[in-house]
Amino acid sequence: MRFRILGPTQVVLADGREVPVGGPRLRALLALLLLNAGRVVSADRLIDGLYGEHPPRGAANALQSQVSRLRQALPAGHDPVEFHPAGYRLAVDPDDVDAYRFERLAEAGRCALVGGDWPRAAGLLREALELWRGPALADAIGAAGVPAQAARLDELRLAAIENRVEADLALGAHGTLIAELRESVVAHPLRERLRGQLMRALAALGRPAEALAEFEDARHTLADQLGVDPSADLAAVHLAVLRGAERGSAEPVLPSQLTTFVGREEELKRVGDLLGERRLVTLTGPGGAGKTRLAIEAAGRVDGEARFVELAGLADGSDVPQAVLSALGLRDAGLRAPAEPGWQTTDRLVEALAERRLLLVLDNCEHVLVDAAQLAARLLSACPALRVLATSREPLGLAGEALCPLSGLSLPPLGASVLDADDYAAVGLFAQRAADVAPDFTVTPANVEMVLRICRSLDGLPLAIELAAARLRALPVAEVAARLDDRFRLLSTGNRAASPRHRTLRAVVEWSWDLLDDAERHVARRLTVFAGGATLEAAERVCGLPTAEFVDALTGLVDKSFVEMTGGRYRMLETVRAFCAERLAEAGEADQLRRAHTAYFLEFAWTASDHLRCAEQLHWLRRLDAERDNLHAALRRATAAGDASDAAGMVAALSFYWWLRGMRGEGARLAADVLELLGTEAPPGLGEEFALCVYNASLAGSGSLPSLGTQRSVIRSLDRPPRQPFLLYLSGISTGPPSGGAEDVDELMGELRRLVGPDPWINALGAMGSGSALMWSDQRDRARAALATALDGFRGTGDRWGTMITLGALGELAAWQGDPETAGAHMDEAMGLVEALGSAVDQADMLRTRGEIRLRAGDLAGAHEDFAGALLLAQRSGAPEFVASARLGLAQVARVRGDLAAARRFCEEALTGGLTGWYVGEAARAEIILVLKEITEAEKADAPPSAGGA
Repeated sequence: MRFRILGPTQVVLADGREVPVGGPRLRALLALLLLNAGRVVSADRLIDGLYGEHPPRGAANALQSQVSRLRQALPAGHDPVEFHPAGYRLAVDPDDVDAYRFERLAEAGRCALVGGDWPRAAGLLREALELWRGPALADAIGAAGVPAQAARLDELRLAAIENRVEADLALGAHGTLIAELRESVVAHPLRERLRGQLMRALAALGRPAEALAEFEDARHTLADQLGVDPSADLAAVHLAVLRGAERGSAEPVLPSQLTTFVGREEELKRVGDLLGERRLVTLTGPGGAGKTRLAIEAAGRVDGEARFVELAGLADGSDVPQAVLSALGLRDAGLRAPAEPGWQTTDRLVEALAERRLLLVLDNCEHVLVDAAQLAARLLSACPALRVLATSREPLGLAGEALCPLSGLSLPPLGASVLDADDYAAVGLFAQRAADVAPDFTVTPANVEMVLRICRSLDGLPLAIELAAARLRALPVAEVAARLDDRFRLLSTGNRAASPRHRTLRAVVEWSWDLLDDAERHVARRLTVFAGGATLEAAERVCGLPTAEFVDALTGLVDKSFVEMTGGRYRMLETVRAFCAERLAEAGEADQLRRAHTAYFLEFAWTASDHLRCAEQLHWLRRLDAERDNLHAALRRATAAGDASDAAGMVAALSFYWWLRGMRGEGARLAADVLELLGTEAPPGLGEEFALCVYNASLAGSGSLPSLGTQRSVIRSLDRPPRQPFLLYLSGISTGPPSGGAEDVDELMGELRRLVGPDPWINALGAMGSGSALMWSDQRDRARAALATALDGFRGTGDRWGTMITLGALGELAAWQGDPETAGAHMDEAMGLVEALGSAVDQADMLRTRGEIRLRAGDLAGAHEDFAGALLLAQRSGAPEFVASARLGLAQVARVRGDLAAARRFCEEALTGGLTGWYVGEAARAEIILVLKEITEAEKADAPPSAGGA
């Protein structure tokens, strides 16, 4: 099917037949889903869109009804409307929606226009514009949020029209454009680009008087309606017409480029905007980021004269003025008063440029920074029509300087669809340069993961990507990806025409390294111990320099583009980090820094763990998320180095975090590695840490782990209060509660209180365990009282997780007691808390719980949706117990509906994988086997009599 919203909403089959959708509200629902094709749209957002500020009573049910009607309207076998826990998703390829296809074609046409491929640009833009059949979202314009989307699409359409006209002008189609442009100018009198295009077309046809009249009309219209004068761009067209040419100034004297310009469109626009506002703009960034190429492209698009000055080859900063003089084509003797005493090269430049309108591009200033800055300051102060565009690995440091930092080209985020990979500049650059040396190369589903690995490993740096792509003349892409661990050897051959420092990846980084002072090199090599960046505090503590010296060095590294600072974190590009890690090893500091890094993050992990049980839970979860790479790197390094105490301590400290974030699979693998180091018994003084390693490892379903006995024996084995109280929960779900039920739970909690003293969180956890045991022993009133105590305790500490788990238990208990309203209220609050925590595993658990409540209440459709949502989330999170329980729920729904075959299939699938080695898994397995037996009995009862029966 194809979907159309660039005009009235339509659904069209492959053979061209239109599918009738229904009334206005149904078309509005379809339009809202199509605007987010392939993405989940929340129920609240859909309700707002369909019903506005005054939704009907039972709006959620009304929305479900509309979704059901939409599903019925679509042809059988073509139902792309999916339910998700957070809302609904239209599972269609965005390219099957005309709005998405228009945006893709329009952007491709714009890129072709920028690259100078006029025929391709015109063709793509025409194809994009032919998709329009009327005003965007015409029959859904009343839905909330739609007018803004329609306005955005209309603006993109106008921009595409202007770009197509620009391509046609470049192809010489001036005569055929006049009527269209006059009509467009009347419809959009304030769009100066259209007016300028009309003026240029008229001037090219030898009709300058009409072109000048258009400018006067534009000037009056802008003054009357907005009170402003024409923009600089339109004024430049006016001046060009007056001078009898479309462009009235000399072409820039810039280096010619042999390859197409890829990406950097946002940065290119930013540089253009800055050059329109400021007189000194500096492109900063690490070596290989493409500063020179961007400067050349930007200079080529400005009106007026531009001159390019290459400073990389200068050995001495005193040669900078002479280099500028040479680039301007000026000889000493050709300037006024050359023999005047004291007449220096800089004075001669001032004399030559005093009244000249010029953009001066100073390229590669970093190694002659002081002299380049002094010259720029002198010229800018004395020559009012001069602008300077500089490239440097650090700013010039002048007043009024506008900076445009560059890093790598855009990369697909982790988890993004590989189908969209070539929409990102880094991948596009690799594909183009690879095709230059291997003409048959294209990015395909078979190789896209390897291409992404290459581009991500190289941080999207253009030079590094070009060097990697050049290797495809001799190596398959899989080999290039596999050899990036030795990137400096792999990327050792480059463009022989480039300057020596741009021929290899190592030469690029060495050039920057040589510009650092001793303190900066000291910090640079020590920062390599961090994974995923570092905060200022962490970097200072681990690097071990005095504060003032450290801050000065770190500031210097940021200024020289050796380190990036984003969102309060400092990070190195992986290529720079690999180079500096070699310097760390050469200095003999690697082991010292590893220990300092581990010590810092072990302390951080314990501090964070203590805050995860209180009201600051969400703040510390975010802090742990930001440091996840560092924490896991420290754990792996400690394990590899045989530091048993640090490795086991890190597992213990991170246990609750892993659980809250649903990282049970990754935590299990890390804990299993530490167990191999610890052996089969707890080393002295590491009893708690050993137990937590075993429990975490058991979450992966492994049965070959050391036995710790019962929860009681674990608690009694502790010789000190547990530093990680979450041990008590993990021990319960791993080994099971005490065999004596609630009374044994209470006795066990008494022993624990004697060990740890009064602790509100542990008391709440104990009350929750007691309440759960009382539920399963059918003492419902006592269970409700215990759970209420637990709920008050968790709310008092501010722990959202404990509150959520307890609310889920209270919801189940209320459902058992025939109180669906209370059960629903508890589950609504629990679902709100799990959303705040952002744990997919806990969301799966709560959906499963709500599904069981709905099943008990006879709401089979609602129960099926909850179990299906729980299954999807549990599968994505690698939580085998919830995968199994969700399938068991689906089996129960199927059994009640009478579909015994489906019920059996769900149960048999639920028994596969991950349910052995720990109590909760074994309990789920036992329940599934019991239900299978019941299904077997039902099948026997429904079976027809045998042939020999009476």
